[in-house]
Parts: sequence; structure tokens; C-alpha cells
Amino acid sequence: MARLAYFLSFLLLTVTTTAYADPSPAAEEPVYVELAGRAPAQVITKCTVPNTAALTFDDGPYWFMREVIRQLEAANGKATFFVNGNNWACIYNTELSGNIRYAFERGHQVASHTWAHKDLTTLTWDQIHDEMWRVEQAITRITGAVPAFMRPPYGNQNQLVRDASGARNQTIVLWDVDSGDSTGASVDQQKATYDAVVKRRPSTILSLQHEVQWKNVYETLPYVISKLKGAGYKFVTVADCLGRSKYQRVGPAEARNANWKC
Repeated sequence: MARLAYFLSFLLLTVTTTAYADPSPAAEEPVYVELAGRAPAQVITKCTVPNTAALTFDDGPYWFMREVIRQLEAANGKATFFVNGNNWACIYNTELSGNIRYAFERGHQVASHTWAHKDLTTLTWDQIHDEMWRVEQAITRITGAVPAFMRPPYGNQNQLVRDASGARNQTIVLWDVDSGDSTGASVDQQKATYDAVVKRRPSTILSLQHEVQWKNVYETLPYVISKLKGAGYKFVTVADCLGRSKYQRVGPAEARNANWKC
């Protein structure tokens, strides 16, 4: 019963989304009240549409996002960006928010990776929702879209995280191929990982990469794209590799104002 007293109602998220366009200081964090009966979030580890490769990039927005986009579009593909609010840089930075808007407008997918990249399994229910809500608000301000997918930092999730994501009507996305770029794998080691994947030739690929390191973008990624394209994979967003919508809803973006700050 205590949980019912203070958890999130998704109806309040809808009201809050309307408030995203309000530049007044009153547009603050919602009160969390649980929506009884909403199922926990589904956890995705694989794509379902054959011959697709969903290349996903965590921890941005960062300076290399447009280069990732350039490379994928040169291969007639799309990428998915799981973005933070304030991790490597502030999401409201003029150039970086512009990169997010650019990705969104060109049909790439922008999804939640939480606000500050904290391990959600160490947080309380209200803290989890705060990490989720703040980055969702930023994405909606910048693009007008409410993300339908989220990836927990480090891939760490438990029942509380699944319940919180479910209350927000989101799907949790993990991966089935880890490039190892975030744990110290060299460019050659990352290439070897994808060589092994192509040798196995799974029906689909859902990869974990990061857009925040120069070598990963400029040295590893061209090799990965060439290798997977040569094996017959089509580069698509996570939503497309599952046959789903990228966003819960899409409306007008918000004009930059004093609330755009970390």
C-alpha cells in the first residue's frame, strides 16, 4: 500500500509531456503516483526482423554523432542513439542538442539511457523515475517525441527497473553483441568480435557500441559497417528491427529557453 502512495501514474507523464512546451519555471518534476495494473517492461535482447542489424550507440550526445550518421547513411542505414542527459556532456549544449534534432529529423532513433548514467539497480523507485523522467523531458523538448525505448546504464536492471519502465510505457533494450569498446577492447579486438559474429551469421544483430570515443567511430565503425553489409545485413533502428514504433507519440519541439540547462 505504501508503494501506491507515491509511485508514478503514466497519466501524469502525459500531463507532464504537455508541460514540456511551457517555458515557465513551473514546469518541474512530476509527483510520482503508481498506475496500478501496468505490466513490467519487456526486456529485449534480440531483433526479430530477419537480416537486420541494429547498431546502437550509448552515452551521447557527443561530438561524433553526425559522423556515425554519415557512415550509416552512406550504407543506406539508420542508427539508434541511447542518450544521457548529463554524462559526457550536457544534452542541452547547443551543438549536441542540434545533433539530436538532426538525428531525429533524418529518421534515426533517439532513445533514453537515463539522465546521469547511474546504476539504476542501486537507486530507489523515486530516484529511478527521476533518472528516466529528466532525460525523457530533454528528448521531448528537443525533438517533440516521447521515447518508447530505454537502455539502463551498464545493462543493469532488476524488477524495480522493469516496473518503472513499464509504468512509463517503455521497452528495455539490451544487446546480443558487445563490441567491448567501453571495457577497454582495442580496435583490433573489436573487429575480431564482429568477424566472429559474421562467421556465425545469426539471423539478426543487436549491437552495443559507444559514440564517445574517436577510435571507435573513425576506425572500428567503418570496418563493422563494411563487414556486416558484405554479409547481407540491413542497418536499421531498434524499433525497425522489432517492427515497432520508435516513439510513444510525436508533437512539436520546444523552442530553446531558460529551462534548457543541466
